[in-house]
Amino acid sequence: MKAIQIFKLAAATALVAASFQVYAQDAASEAPAAMASGPTAAAQHQVTQSKAALRQARAANRALSRKVRSALSRDRQISVSNITVRAKDGAVILQGSVPEASQIQRAEDVAKGVEGVTSVRNALTIRPVGT
Repeated sequence: MKAIQIFKLAAATALVAASFQVYAQDAASEAPAAMASGPTAAAQHQVTQSKAALRQARAANRALSRKVRSALSRDRQISVSNITVRAKDGAVILQGSVPEASQIQRAEDVAKGVEGVTSVRNALTIRPVGT
């Protein structure tokens, strides 16, 4: 029985010794792996360009929203106090409420007349003043 325990101990020692050799690597083999894990210069440039394009698109969307909001506020037939204007790539969404039904269509017509607007989704509802 002592021989079996000695054999098990020898086998376990051999496995442990072999496992130390499996993970041993020199510094030269680590350098290419570290370089391969980072982004390339071309990828970084592409990310930078896409971020700049995204910022530019957001700025254009905000500018279009302001233009539509300004056009709505210049029209005396529309109460813009509860209207929200959202724009994305020329598509404008009008949300909120107006006191009269006639203002819903009028707001849509005014928004369609703004330069740069390609489509208008009118989600305005009627809510009388004071409710």
